[in-house]
Formats: sequence, structure tokens, C-alpha cells
Amino acid sequence: MAPSEPHSLAQLPDEMFSIIKAASAGLAPRLGRLSLPGRKVVETPHYLAITSRGAVPHITQDTYVRDTNISERGPAQVPPIYKFNPPDGASPLRCFIALPENSLLVLGARRTPPVAAPSANPNRTDSIAVCTAVGFKTLEAVDYANAAKHLQPDIVIGLGDVPRGRSLGSKRIEKATDRTIQWMSDHVQSRREQAKEHNAKQAKLFAPLLPVSCLNQQYYIESLTGELADEVSGLAIYDLISGGDLPKALQHLPRLDLTAPQTPHEVLQRIALGMDILTLPFVTAATDAGIALSFTFPARTASVTNGSYTEALPLGTDMWPAHHATDVSPLAKGCDCYSCTNHHRAYLQHLLAAKEMLAWVLLQIHNHCVVDRFFKAIRQSIKVTTFEEDAEAFRKTYDSAMPESTGLGPRIRGYQFKSEGRGETKKNKAPFGRLHEVKEKLPDSALPDADASADVLEEHGFAEKQQ
Repeated sequence: MAPSEPHSLAQLPDEMFSIIKAASAGLAPRLGRLSLPGRKVVETPHYLAITSRGAVPHITQDTYVRDTNISERGPAQVPPIYKFNPPDGASPLRCFIALPENSLLVLGARRTPPVAAPSANPNRTDSIAVCTAVGFKTLEAVDYANAAKHLQPDIVIGLGDVPRGRSLGSKRIEKATDRTIQWMSDHVQSRREQAKEHNAKQAKLFAPLLPVSCLNQQYYIESLTGELADEVSGLAIYDLISGGDLPKALQHLPRLDLTAPQTPHEVLQRIALGMDILTLPFVTAATDAGIALSFTFPARTASVTNGSYTEALPLGTDMWPAHHATDVSPLAKGCDCYSCTNHHRAYLQHLLAAKEMLAWVLLQIHNHCVVDRFFKAIRQSIKVTTFEEDAEAFRKTYDSAMPESTGLGPRIRGYQFKSEGRGETKKNKAPFGRLHEVKEKLPDSALPDADASADVLEEHGFAEKQQ
């Protein structure tokens, strides 16, 4: 639209986002390019590596730079950084978490996957409930806007009244719409005042869409295409229903999918609906479970009998079983990642059995490499217009769910999960038993001699014979 129109949806500059190729108008697979000055160019569709307290789980910053191709990350806020001010005017958040200068930095108030707040901690007119390391706390909308200004991410996701785990009635939708309009309007006003006073570089603002159809949040959509249009650079989508009737005036904006797909099949589904950037919690979940991902796109092999697919291939390999102890092959056939070119299954199985943290480091490097190749192949498939056929072949070739783990992953920390209430089982298995339980097993007889057999030691409770 003409730039002279004060409330028209501003055209994004070339360095922000451009659509290279789209299968069709509306919701369809599309190729794009997201770029910001001084950052790696992100070819879309792509994904965000989810961080915990500013780092990709199991990967240190030097490993992140040296052994992965992850180009963007979305961190969680850490209170001490509010007092941190780099002398050169650089982003306090980027410096605090030691993120490489060329990596894209995205900030949002809601973690992925989200944690449902208890009914005693609802969102309010001027705040939302957030899960922190010390329990649920309220985050004021004005504090969030000020934090985004101070922390200086590349992209900030606006604050939205997005309930989790609850169905929305008409009154709740109306309340969420009013709150989100107010919060976004205040945030935009703050950004405009900051621009007048300091003329400083600001983060790109992505507007959150409520988890309902655009028709049911019509007044908010009108705000995004009206008085807020010149400040909105993208959309954050929490439910696929929001994109079903996305108005044409918003379709050229980059779409950040925060619906947390659980499998590669769901990733393909979202890309088919035109999502540009996704968040994938199943990558770290597979790493924690000791699973080495092994899927490829397009699918390389399949078991076919009489023209139909018979046995589906697994999406990954459980590395806990003992039969890997003598297997010196790479974690996945044909993989050229650091883990597969320098180590083998036997070594990784040994690390898992010994509960060595290096096991999850190597798995995390490998799994992100698999996902990197997955998205690169998806972009190529869209480019040559075979995405629909390739996605269907993938669906028929691979299992629809991740393989189950047979081992116990790393210890779960308190900030990763919240307590559900009384009677729930412990998240972490106790590494040691009680001394009196062992004492009861010891007989009153004399200790076995040094030459006792394994059966005798087991009988006396000093050992357990492995089958």
C-alpha cells in the first residue's frame, strides 16, 4: 500500500522478511528469507532452538558455535540481567547469555512448551501468570514492555492473554481480546515514545494471535491492520485455528508457530499451512530420552509390498539397550554430524549407562543436525514443487509417534515442570536406597570369604547377578 496512508500495513523492508516462493495464495507452503542486520540470514521454513535459562539444554556456548548449525534461539528471562548494562551499548541479554553476535535472538513471555497456571494464578487485567524457578508469579504488562526495551532482543513477541489448557467461551474470548489490544497498544505507544527520545534500534515486534479464529478476535485483527500496523513485523501463532481465516492484509507477515508440534509429521502439517518458523520441543525431549533421531526427508527407504507400505520405520533409535554396546556404527546411517563422525553407538551407550552428561551433549548435537537437514530438504522440496508428494511419502514411511525410551534420562530440574498436586510420583528416581533396607537383607552369619562365587554374594545381599 502507499506509504502516505498513516494506518496502512507497512511494507516490510528487504532486510526483514521476504517471500521467495509460495505454492498458492493464502495458507500454503512457502519459501522465505528472514534477515536482520548483523545476524545470520534464516531461510524459511526453519525452526527455533528452544533454550532454558539462556542456553540450549546440554550444549555449552562454545559447542553451540563449533559443532552445530543452529542459527537462532529463543531464551527465557533471567532476573539478574535487569541490572546488567554492557559498556558498549550491546544487548544485555545477548551478552549475559554469551550468545554469538550473528545468531538471531527471540524473546517471549511464554515458554515452549507452555506450563498451565493453576486456577489460583489467573491472568489479570494488567498482568499474566508466569512459571518461574520459585513458583508462579505475576508479570505486569508494563514491566514486560520495559524489559523488552532493556534486553534488546532481535525479535520480541508481544504480550497476549493466551490461556493454556482451558476452553474459551464467548465472554472469555471478549476479555482476552480487550486485554491483548490494550497490552499491545501500550507496548506500541512505549516503542514510539522511545523512538522519539533516543532514536535507538528497536526489536521487531511480533503480534500474538489468540487461540481462536480471526473472526472471533475481529476487533484485535482490525487493530493489527489499523493503528498498530506500522509497528507489527510478524505474527506469533499459538493455535492453528488462528491461521485458518487469516486476512489478506496480514498474510505477507512472517509467522512464528508456537503450537509446539510433537513429531516431524506435525511439523510438515504446519509447514503445509504456511508456517515460516517453528519451535520444536520434541528435539530436546528425544535427547533427554536417549533417542537418536534418524528420519530423513524425503524418505529414503520404505517397506513396500504389492505397492502398499507395510512396516513403518522408526523416527529414531533408543540408545539405552545393551545390544548397542558392541555396535561401532554411527548413531544414524549416513549422518555427518560431529557425534557420528567422531563417536559410535557403543560409546554413546556406555555414556548413557554410566549417566555421563556427555551422552546427552552428543545426542543433542546429533538430533539438531538431523532437524537441520530435515528443514533444508523441506525448503528444497517446496522449491521444486514436490512438497505435497514428499510429505505424503514421509507419512507412509515413518511411525507417527516417537519411539519409547527404555532408560532414565538426566535429572529433571524444578524449573522444567511444575507440581500437579498431592499424590503425584517423583520426577526423579532416587539414586541411593535407605541403609536400613540393605541392612535387613544382610544375614546374621559371617561375611562370605574372598573366593565366594557370584551366587553366594547374591544370596548374602552383597551383589545382584546380571543375566
